[in-house]
Amino acid sequence: MTNPTAPAAPDLWNRLTRKAELRARAGLTRTARPRTAAVDLAGNDYLGLSRHPDVLAAAATALAEHGLGAAGSRLVRGTTDVHEAFETEFAAHTGAETAVLYSSGYLANLGAVTALPGPVLLDAHAHASLHDAARLAGHRPATFAHNDLDDLERQLRTLRPGLVAVESVYSVLGDAAPLREIHARTSAHGALLLVDEAHAIGTTGPRGAGGVAAAGLAADPGIVITATLSKALGAAGGAIAGPAALRRHLHDTGRTFIFDTAPPPAVIAGARTALAIARESDTARTELARRAALAATALDMPAPAPAAGVLSPPAGDARAATAWAERCAAHGVAVGCFRPPSTPDHRSRLRLTVNTGVPADDFARALDIVAATRTAPAATVAP
Repeated sequence: MTNPTAPAAPDLWNRLTRKAELRARAGLTRTARPRTAAVDLAGNDYLGLSRHPDVLAAAATALAEHGLGAAGSRLVRGTTDVHEAFETEFAAHTGAETAVLYSSGYLANLGAVTALPGPVLLDAHAHASLHDAARLAGHRPATFAHNDLDDLERQLRTLRPGLVAVESVYSVLGDAAPLREIHARTSAHGALLLVDEAHAIGTTGPRGAGGVAAAGLAADPGIVITATLSKALGAAGGAIAGPAALRRHLHDTGRTFIFDTAPPPAVIAGARTALAIARESDTARTELARRAALAATALDMPAPAPAAGVLSPPAGDARAATAWAERCAAHGVAVGCFRPPSTPDHRSRLRLTVNTGVPADDFARALDIVAATRTAPAATVAP
């Protein structure tokens, strides 16, 4: 029997269509388009490792040995020697006792936050996955003003959180967290510090070990590291690094570990080789920093220079940001276009990322195009 109070499906689709029309008027439509030939200032392949011949060869070898997928969760049939080797090497790279591998950085953040004690206090600019994780864990997430140590101290005193979550390099603005100072405050109040190293692994710290290592805090038992393999390692997957007791707890109770199919062995084999290359890529990191500073100057970005390979010039409202990105695309330059709710400060921006795999001349020309198209119609920009 039909429930007379239930909304008819056509009414629901009509409401969603009206909401989409309102978003379009505000410049907030999001469209997934197939990748085209362009100078890449939008992706996160900071060291150009996604197409490195050694990375591809390692993936091909594992593909031939293990097949396309993992065929099961890590605890059923999905774990291979490739997965375990990556965990061991990632832990050693970050200075942690152990690590646990996931199929995405998003799931790693969900797994970490739901496994650790609340309440949860987040930097206001922390990645959406951390905010989502706090909610899914049943916590009422609170925030402190971005990189504001005084506000952090006030919140620690009043909220008494079990966990404070930050990014070492922030994914939208590209600035760094003052990890030493944050850690001093969290440890004084008995809170664990979770550091999302998504944009720092491979790009910052000694041998690309990330922001925690750069701050001299590697192996600190009061810190848990999360990361994705989809940025500087050019692969896919995520990881949590920390004490052995955390690994045991995640294996026994972590829903995003227990119930998710393991990442494909071929992808992890490629990531493992990429990690080894990244450790020896100080020259590429120097070039990354040079290009990031060059981009900041070309776009009149305020000091300080970007902490790694991310910078986000403001673009007015959402429609202006979209138009600027489209002008760049018309001249063969791919850039990110970040608008609310993706921007934690509610401002619309382009987001540029530095890929050292892009030839230097192409990178310089792409910067000229981004700068020239800030306000100019595409037709007035020299090809």
